[in-house]
Amino acid sequence: MSKYTTGEIAKLCNVTVRTVQYYDTRGILIPSQLSEGGRRLYSQEDLKKMKIICFLRDMGFSINSISQLLQEKNPLDVISILLDQQEQEIRQELEQHQLKLDTIEEIKREIKGDRQFSLESICDIALVMKNKNQLKKLRVLMIAVCVIMDLIEIGTAVLWWQTGMWWPFAVGMCVAVILGIWISVYYFNRVAYICPHCHQAFKPKLIKAISAYHTPRTRKLTCSNCGHTGFCVEVYKDALQNNDKPND
Repeated sequence: MSKYTTGEIAKLCNVTVRTVQYYDTRGILIPSQLSEGGRRLYSQEDLKKMKIICFLRDMGFSINSISQLLQEKNPLDVISILLDQQEQEIRQELEQHQLKLDTIEEIKREIKGDRQFSLESICDIALVMKNKNQLKKLRVLMIAVCVIMDLIEIGTAVLWWQTGMWWPFAVGMCVAVILGIWISVYYFNRVAYICPHCHQAFKPKLIKAISAYHTPRTRKLTCSNCGHTGFCVEVYKDALQNNDKPND
């Protein structure tokens, strides 16, 4: 069976030696063997695990989230859904880029043919460029609202501290609470979650969704279809394909 040193596994996964050593100290990639000289040796299974960790890091998962995910009873079920989702996103991006290339080539042919330039062709390009991932837009909106809430809270708190006027802070807190409730309802009404156990989409209760431990793309929830509790993958509700209508 193949054995890899720290340097070899770092090279195969395109990371630094320090990164591999850091994952060891955090307990998410412990070498399966030590040589007589005390060198870390990694097995083929360790290499597979390292590739999964690198994938999750690229997906935006924190070290703590990866550690918790790998402790799940069936972590590969969650990872499998993430892979399917990533594959679908890449395929959609490829289709969009191909459509852009086809449109550009058509415009170039019209220009070279000395025919009247078509404004409709430009509209086609603009339409394609607007076709962005809806979930990303939703997350950006939520972040923007949260930043506004923070600015209101900090700004009115500073004003209270400097002038002694408390009422702007009270009003600001009320506005921040209203914004928080609105963006939470708006966000969770537009997302659903895929259970890694039964692979069905469902919508959790608002309070449970807000209070659940989460990563950038998953939340630890109890599936309303099969009762499984674990990391469920977040998706844009209207973008669900090959799944039943989300259950409340």
